[in-house]
Amino acid sequence: MKQLDPTSDAARDLASGRFVIRTMDATDMRRVPIPWMREAGWNPGLHDAETFLTADAKGFLVGELDGQPIACVSAVRYDDTFGFMGCYIVDPAFRGRGYGMAVHEAGRRHLAGCVQGGDGVLENVAKYERIGRVLAYRNARLEGIRPEGLIPDSRAVPLKSVVWSGVLELDRECFPAVRERFLRAWTSQPDAVSFAMTDPIAAHRVLGYGVIRPCFVGWKIGPLFARNAEVADTLFRSLLASIPAGAPFWLDVAEPNTAATAMADRLGMKEVFATARMYTGPAPELRLDLVFGITTFELG
Repeated sequence: MKQLDPTSDAARDLASGRFVIRTMDATDMRRVPIPWMREAGWNPGLHDAETFLTADAKGFLVGELDGQPIACVSAVRYDDTFGFMGCYIVDPAFRGRGYGMAVHEAGRRHLAGCVQGGDGVLENVAKYERIGRVLAYRNARLEGIRPEGLIPDSRAVPLKSVVWSGVLELDRECFPAVRERFLRAWTSQPDAVSFAMTDPIAAHRVLGYGVIRPCFVGWKIGPLFARNAEVADTLFRSLLASIPAGAPFWLDVAEPNTAATAMADRLGMKEVFATARMYTGPAPELRLDLVFGITTFELG
C-alpha cells in the first residue's frame, strides 16, 4: 500500500511542526472545505458544514502549513465496522509534495479497523487502488430542471410524522451502518424537505423516504430509498414539487439500480459527473435495488 514518502516535504514539515493536522469544527468547515468544494464545482448544501459534523465530530481533518490550511479530508467513522472518506482536496500550489497523502493517512488512521468506503473521480481509480481500495460500481450524478405542473402526492407525508424505527430499518438495508444522529440532523436541516411513505396496512413499516436540500446552486435529492420503483417515483416527484419550477436539481444514482436511472430519464435528467465507489476491505452487502438516490458523495 502506498504511504507517505519519508523524504517528502510533508514528512519533513510534520516532523518540524510546521505542518499540523487537526480536526475541524463548524467554523473551520465553513472556512475551508465548503468554499473549496464550491470552487471545485461540487456544489455543497447550504447547511453541510453543520450537518456533516453530526456524522462524526472527529472525522473532518485539515492540514495547515505555518497556520495556513492547504489540505483537507473527511473520514467519518459511523461505527467500529464502517467508515467513509470524502472531502479530499489539496491546494493546487501544494500538490505533489506529500501533504495530501499525510492528511489522507491521518483520516485512514481514524478509520482503523473499519471497512473504508469512498467515491473517487474515475480518472483517479488507479491511484486509489494503490492505497488498497477496490472498485465496486459506478455512480452517476444526474442533472435536471424542475418541470411545471408537479404537485405533491398525498401518500407522501412529512418524514417527522412517521415511526422513526421504520426509517432506520429501511436505511440500514441501504447503508452499511446505523447513522441515527446524522439522519435526524440531515432530514430536519433548515430549508430542506423530507417525505416518507408508509405501508397502508402496517403503518410502522416505511416503504420509502427522501430528502431534498438547498445547495449554493439549486437543490440536491438524497437519500432517496424506496422498496419499489413506484414508491421511489412518488417520493421523487413530491420532493420536486416542493421546490420552484425551473430550478436546477441533482440526483446521484448507483448505476446497478437501473430503475433509478429509468426514473431520472423520465424527467429528462442528464449525466454531468461520475464517480467510482470503492472500498478497502469487503464491499458491504447492501440492497442497491432500494437505493434510488445516494445521500451524498462526501459521506456515502
